[in-house]
Amino acid sequence: VALILWAKAPDYRTLFSNLSDQDGGAIVSQLTQMNIPYRFSEASGAIEVPADKSHGDFAANIAMVNAKAFRMPPRKIAEAIFNELQLQGSSFEKAEIAGPGFMNFFLKRQWFSKTVQTVLAEGDDYGKTETGAGKRILVEFVSANPTGPMHVGNARGGALGDSLAEILNWAGYHAEREFYINDAGNQIEKFATSLEVRYLQLFDPSVPMPEDAYQGVDIIEHAEAFRDLYGDKYVNCDSKQRRDALVGYALPKNIAGLERDLKKYRIVYDNWFRESTLHKNGSVKHVVEELTKRGYTYEQDGAVWFKATEFGADKDFVLVRANGIPTYIVPDIAYHYDKLMTRHFDRAIDILGADHHGYVPRLKAALTAMGADANRLDVVLMQMVMLMRDGEVVKLSKRSGKAITLVTLLDEIPIDAARFFFNTREANSHFEFDLDLAVEQSSQNPVYYVQYAHARICSLLRNMEEEGVSVGEADLSVLNLLEQPQEIALIRHLAALPSRIDAAAASYDPSEMTKYATELATLFHKFYDACTVKHAEPELQQARLLLCQAAKQALRNTLRILKIDCPEKM
Repeated sequence: VALILWAKAPDYRTLFSNLSDQDGGAIVSQLTQMNIPYRFSEASGAIEVPADKSHGDFAANIAMVNAKAFRMPPRKIAEAIFNELQLQGSSFEKAEIAGPGFMNFFLKRQWFSKTVQTVLAEGDDYGKTETGAGKRILVEFVSANPTGPMHVGNARGGALGDSLAEILNWAGYHAEREFYINDAGNQIEKFATSLEVRYLQLFDPSVPMPEDAYQGVDIIEHAEAFRDLYGDKYVNCDSKQRRDALVGYALPKNIAGLERDLKKYRIVYDNWFRESTLHKNGSVKHVVEELTKRGYTYEQDGAVWFKATEFGADKDFVLVRANGIPTYIVPDIAYHYDKLMTRHFDRAIDILGADHHGYVPRLKAALTAMGADANRLDVVLMQMVMLMRDGEVVKLSKRSGKAITLVTLLDEIPIDAARFFFNTREANSHFEFDLDLAVEQSSQNPVYYVQYAHARICSLLRNMEEEGVSVGEADLSVLNLLEQPQEIALIRHLAALPSRIDAAAASYDPSEMTKYATELATLFHKFYDACTVKHAEPELQQARLLLCQAAKQALRNTLRILKIDCPEKM
């Protein structure tokens, strides 16, 4: 309740954040003087924006949910609060009690005018908050094996992870993007085997290809390019020497290709972290030694096992095989320990496929056993993507080499569409990507719909400028003329951008931004169709031009977060 009483700020983000300890103490004092029993309760209630604006701009159910805590009927609690309610100096015009104890609050008209002023004054920074207080967050995403091209799952993870990092930065965190290069372990051994066989087959086609080897055409292309460079130099040499030479030739090219393709997708990483460094600097070995030192390992059938069940995991698991080779999870434990304990990030976020759901608790169990705070590791599990064309699923087969890669996808559809579409659903939802819709230039295509709204505003402002009408100063007396329902609804949505960014950062959900952009485009179109700008009276025309400018700015900022272009003409 105190959060409402002391509200003064011009946007949703800070509207309820001006409560000081003194304010809270004053309310407790008032309750005591009024002989109202009170106690602090976790069930503090919710403040919502009613769908029916006749119920106010905000509605609070605080009296309802705290009836048990106060041992009073909800309406009596609401009445007690309202008897002491002081709205002077706040952003509220009035407040009402409805039904059994709901409390409805109505904003002053000037609050809406100040919102437009705020958007225009902050410009390209509008929407940014200080919620994160500069805390350091490492966002790891894509991290595709460097043994072949990226597929459409990586395309979704790339759009999601990159946008999330940007959202976190806008919310006041210091977010870094990281790609983890799996340049060691079984996948590199398989890569070496595949390259070796393809190279030898160029001189002897009868050399058999193992069933579990990589079958993609990229392996053949690497082998042919290696042959063109070295001829048969490595045909009769030691297998290890041949494999090392092939991997040493092909792997850097694949890594460079990953970086190039991701840049095309507008993703630039702050860090490229190699798994091999964890083996070279002893971090992998340290994991096993530390867990053993702490008494959390045991030997069985010649292998070293971790007592994961002691830390909440579903079962114990092997750290080191009987042959002395660590399992894949050991370098992963070392890597995440490095994130949290060596590089001291306040939080680490991984974007992983949904098939990792069993892996996460095991990883966290090991981190906890090593003394790290596993609660500082958050994992976003991402569901699979189905590509659709002509209403049918596009068949994918990475093993046969016929998968649709990130590059081929971006050759077929605009980058703007890819980044927008992949962020229209929460990560944990299955997603059908309509390839036909992605290239369609109509209002059915969500990214086209949003970009068209931006272009429409630009066209309006440009046409008015050509007629000698420019956008003036954002004077409150002028902005106070904006009173139509469509104008108020649009302004209310503009005000919500900072809180929506904070919500997206808190839930790790970039779809909040695509939803916000789509809603903003819809509200602008409704405003523009209902409220004439060109034929309005001069002062009202100025007010509406300022509103158009503010809508353009908020839309532009939202698309910038998603790294989507804002065309001025379409």
